[in-house]
Amino acid sequence: MSDMILKGKVHKYGSNVNTDEIIPARYLNSSDPAVLAKYCMEDIDKDFVKRVEKDDIIVAENNFGCGSSREHAPIAIKAAGISAVIANSFARIFFRNAINIGLPILECPEAVKAINSGDDLEINLNQGIIKNLTKKEEYKAQPFPEFMQKIIKAGGLLGYIKK
Repeated sequence: MSDMILKGKVHKYGSNVNTDEIIPARYLNSSDPAVLAKYCMEDIDKDFVKRVEKDDIIVAENNFGCGSSREHAPIAIKAAGISAVIANSFARIFFRNAINIGLPILECPEAVKAINSGDDLEINLNQGIIKNLTKKEEYKAQPFPEFMQKIIKAGGLLGYIKK
């Protein structure tokens, strides 16, 4: 399998970013990814959707995606243009939902500590290598098992099953 390389600019957040902050409940009357993307991170970062660009990366501290089990949260993040999320830890249901919709997530406390908002990153998902191009540093996360890489490459579990 060829290496999956992601490149993007960092948007950094703290601990316990919950699913209501990722996509506020008042917008859950739609499951359209394009609609959800317009309100992504609205309650924690008003200007996120104005600043985010395709392939950008979210970096956060502990317990990212805690709260409800709604799949809307990783869908909103992915639809807003985010290519990956790096955190110290993820809420388990968010972790599962992210993989199911094909949003790569990596746990790497060393990277979280060193990376700042605005840094440019390059991530090799197959190897779990995170390069901070701004600081010329490299961090090692746990690479995804091959079957999870295939799910992400297929855009999520449904795409994987269809293949």
